[in-house]
Amino acid sequence: MEILPAIDLFDGKCVRLIQGRYDRVIEYERDPLEVAGRFCAAGARWLHVIDLDGARNGVIRNFDTLRRIVAETGAHVQFGGGVRDEAAIDAALAAGAERVIIGTRALQDWAWFKGVVHRPQYAGRLALGLDARLGKLAVQGWTCETDQAAVDVARTVAGWPLAIIVYTDIGRDGLLLGPNMRAIQTLADASPVPVTAAGGVSDLEDVRRLAQLKLEGIVIGRAIYERAIVLADALAVAHGAA
Repeated sequence: MEILPAIDLFDGKCVRLIQGRYDRVIEYERDPLEVAGRFCAAGARWLHVIDLDGARNGVIRNFDTLRRIVAETGAHVQFGGGVRDEAAIDAALAAGAERVIIGTRALQDWAWFKGVVHRPQYAGRLALGLDARLGKLAVQGWTCETDQAAVDVARTVAGWPLAIIVYTDIGRDGLLLGPNMRAIQTLADASPVPVTAAGGVSDLEDVRRLAQLKLEGIVIGRAIYERAIVLADALAVAHGAA
């Protein structure tokens, strides 16, 4: 299992949104390249990079930052936020992303998403982003809720050449209250595609608990930035060394 430190980009800086709300922003670092380098120096092999400007507005502003992170650190990056057409997918892959997360457009235009996922050039390179608040999925940078349930959507992609499902519990995200273990386990057990979980991880015990589930990875943000978790320790747990 992998630990993916989160680099959420908003107005050029590293931030965290509390419960996905753009009016509750915590600003941490002004230089995302320095942050990425620090994470990789601690042993991270993957980074979770999200363009929050793009997630809200549908216009991605941080391809250059993505390109520089990949070039300067050599890390594997899963990138998302505002990816709503093939031009954006291609641009993210060209900038060095290992896999590209699609959330809003997938849920709003399922036929388009299914067609894109099955194109040979994207096999194993696309991730489905499922962001849930109180069990219901949200889109457009978490600003609009839908009536869809994450488990139901996950079950429909059996046999698709997706790289992963990235599941975020918005209600816990950025609050350091601990992950929603029941929701994560339910999705991981039901999903035909590997799952990476995000939202609420607050300490090393949370990492240990999540490591017992059928997960591909864990995204951790605020707990690392505020030093509630030492990244190297989390990586040791995830890789079975602690």
